[in-house]
Amino acid sequence: QVQLVESGGGLVQPGGSLRLSCAGSGSMIRLYAMGWYRQAPGKQRELVAEIKIGGRINYADSVKGRFTISRDNAKSTVDLQMNSLKPEDPAVYYCNANNPLLSPRDYWGQGTQVTVSS
Repeated sequence: QVQLVESGGGLVQPGGSLRLSCAGSGSMIRLYAMGWYRQAPGKQRELVAEIKIGGRINYADSVKGRFTISRDNAKSTVDLQMNSLKPEDPAVYYCNANNPLLSPRDYWGQGTQVTVSS
């Protein structure tokens, strides 16, 4: 069982920055690809960034060059540094742990709200 707890959301002005953090229980996240997803009202949940077990990273085109994902397996944390936030970035951001070889294959955090407004 993996428990994920997000923190760091809040209100920021356009162009500002926020850093989201996801803390995983124990040392289990080293077995999972870790990702950040977001879901805005009326929209489907979408992948923002993911970092594989081996360290390979993928970003959604909409956040490339602005967001940076990182993981620290020793601390069981995955962070998302968000810079140059735009009006289209507000959403509930969710931390995800994924390994299709394990059961369950996915774990989700409870989400943290990011609001961008002047």
